[in-house]
Amino acid sequence: MSILKLGIPKGSLEKATIELFEKSGWRIKLASRSYFPEIDDDELACSICRAQEMSRYVEQGVIDAGITGKDWILENESDVVIVEDLLYSKVSKRPTRWVVAVPGDSDIKKLEDLEGKKIATELVKYTRKFFAEKNINVEIEFSWGATEAKVVSGLADAIVEVTETESTIRAHGLRIIYEMMTSNTQFIANKIAWKEPWKREKIENIVLLLQGALRADKIVGLKMNIPADKLDDIISMLPSMNAPTIANLYNTDWYSVETVISEHQVRELIPKLIKSGAEGIIEYGLNKVI
Repeated sequence: MSILKLGIPKGSLEKATIELFEKSGWRIKLASRSYFPEIDDDELACSICRAQEMSRYVEQGVIDAGITGKDWILENESDVVIVEDLLYSKVSKRPTRWVVAVPGDSDIKKLEDLEGKKIATELVKYTRKFFAEKNINVEIEFSWGATEAKVVSGLADAIVEVTETESTIRAHGLRIIYEMMTSNTQFIANKIAWKEPWKREKIENIVLLLQGALRADKIVGLKMNIPADKLDDIISMLPSMNAPTIANLYNTDWYSVETVISEHQVRELIPKLIKSGAEGIIEYGLNKVI
């Protein structure tokens, strides 16, 4: 039997990734002190590794395919296949941002003011290249975590750090002076594995279902019964990904109507539907929208 070696990112993306796979149809069971979790698919073998290292392992063929951030692909300058953008993170469905930040009371207002200064970051190679291209001479120092504390304690003049909500940066009294790049989660594959028909089809099927699960997030199904004389008016009120499904109720002049809408629309829509004559309204969650 053929096996696809799949990399699951350790760290901040780990929980969100395992939850996404579960919603997509795969259950991944973590074992304590093991980097090889169980998965209920005989065609998959999972490995846990840091997102920072994932693209290197995929490029080398240690792992056939995996999930990591665009930022770490650029940092490692990895030669891999970008199969799909997966817009999710540890908090939300939006990209993360790598920013240049300084203390709130710093005289540094723009990038040029960093000439001759020290910058702490985990994203060393990309940051070094970024400032070199702008002809700004800076000293780049590697920081393995707690990067904000480096600039607060005076160990660095600025930091290049990833943020999603800016809450940690603000909590340390820092001020963003530049957004260096945005990054999102990506499904990547080894180039040789991608050329193998079975592995490519397996990867494409996984990505199809992952995207379906992501698409279903914050979308719900809505089902209701509507009298015939109110049908046109109520249908005109319904937002829908496509046209709603309508079926006659047996031996009545009522219809069953089903549609898919954004979750945030439901709270305002249901009272309007009831006032317009809809009955038996059911809201239900979705696992996947393909």
